[in-house]
Amino acid sequence: MAGIVKPLVGLLALLLLLPGTSALAAGDPTRPPAAWLGEGDAQPGAAGALRLQSVLMPQHGRPVAIIGGQTVPLGGSVGDARLVRLTEREAVLQGAEGVTRLYLTPDVDKRMVATPAGNKARRPAQGKETR
Repeated sequence: MAGIVKPLVGLLALLLLLPGTSALAAGDPTRPPAAWLGEGDAQPGAAGALRLQSVLMPQHGRPVAIIGGQTVPLGGSVGDARLVRLTEREAVLQGAEGVTRLYLTPDVDKRMVATPAGNKARRPAQGKETR
């Protein structure tokens, strides 16, 4: 068994040295993009830097949004804007620049898919056996 381990360790070391195969070079795959974290050109508090990250709707208590890493209760403020409406997927901010809508999944294009009536799966009636 020891004879197999040494070549495997050498092969693994070689793969890590090849360009584009290193897990360390790729960074953390679970880390959100830099634009979402406010890193880069966007200034914190600017309308373009605001990102709705989470919505908490407790049964008892005030709804809360996580916007740009900041916990904001309904009626609370983010910069100079006030959180005036909150749903499971959207936060509405009212400020001097007008109304800003933030969505949890802004890049997802949601469409209703209609199935034609003739394509519905046919199931045998209950209580009847088919042979």
